[in-house]
Amino acid sequence: MTAGAPVRGPAEAASLPLRRTVNRSQAMGGDLEVHVAVARRGSVTAAERDAARVASRVRAWAGRLTRHDPASELMRANADPRGVVPVRPTLAAALRWAADAVELTGGIVDATLLRERLAAESPARAASAAGAGAATASSRRPASPGALAAPAAWRLEGSLHRSGLVHRQPDIAFDLDGVAKGWIADRALALLDRHPGALVDADGDLAIHSAEGDAWEVGVADPRASGVQLAVFVLPGASRGALYGLATSGISVHRWTGPDGERHHLIDPRTGRPATTDVVQATVLAATARAAEAWAKTAVVLGLVGALGVLDRAPILGAVLLASDGRVLAIPRTTRWLA
Repeated sequence: MTAGAPVRGPAEAASLPLRRTVNRSQAMGGDLEVHVAVARRGSVTAAERDAARVASRVRAWAGRLTRHDPASELMRANADPRGVVPVRPTLAAALRWAADAVELTGGIVDATLLRERLAAESPARAASAAGAGAATASSRRPASPGALAAPAAWRLEGSLHRSGLVHRQPDIAFDLDGVAKGWIADRALALLDRHPGALVDADGDLAIHSAEGDAWEVGVADPRASGVQLAVFVLPGASRGALYGLATSGISVHRWTGPDGERHHLIDPRTGRPATTDVVQATVLAATARAAEAWAKTAVVLGLVGALGVLDRAPILGAVLLASDGRVLAIPRTTRWLA
């Protein structure tokens, strides 16, 4: 996704859009952008300073939650052999959202699929990276499609100073790649609430605060052609500001070739394998980035028919899907947000 220049609709034509500043860096394996709208008489320097500070916080949070560093808080917790593992506040908060995402999506978004994800990337890596003696996907996942793993496999208990205790079965290992980016974007946006507007782009998961008289224009890339946009969202402000989350999930980026053919990174918890789907990409607009991320992933995993039914009932603002046959579809309430 790309955040474009400020735009105005007819209601805002009498006022100029707010100035913007942006801090660009790398985090979470991709691009991190922190945009800040500067108040009419505000300081650009102060906005730049706040954007840089928030970007630094994002990188610190991402470092604690990554699966790519054995020394991260996440991977240290995964390697802990105990059934009850103490976790620090950032990881506890991210896991709390991971538990909520299970409930929100009916179990389709599942943060306990680390071994299955590693097996998709390289079967030989799965056991060594996730811990010795681990159960395989087939031994702990239900055999029949449509049945999901029991939610009692793990739970988070709150403790002092916002830390937590993770109670889990011995074969549980966490992968927060599917839930952490949106959650981090929302958390970062909250640090910028003294500004009239802001946008945090956490490697494609966007948390947005749009001020009255202002708007954000965000393009969604078409994975079939470089530089081409599949859709453009226009997200206007309101009298007390408006909050949005926009996230895209798909199977066209993280792919690997194995003995059994092409694999991708989106695991279906009903099978423990990369999802068999006719949705190439799903973009969801919601009230938060974390919810948009969860519903976008759910849409891809479910496939086109299931996704359209679920998204039509979901508490979201809109969604655009790219099907494998080339069709671009949107649920009806999406149109009010499209340029």
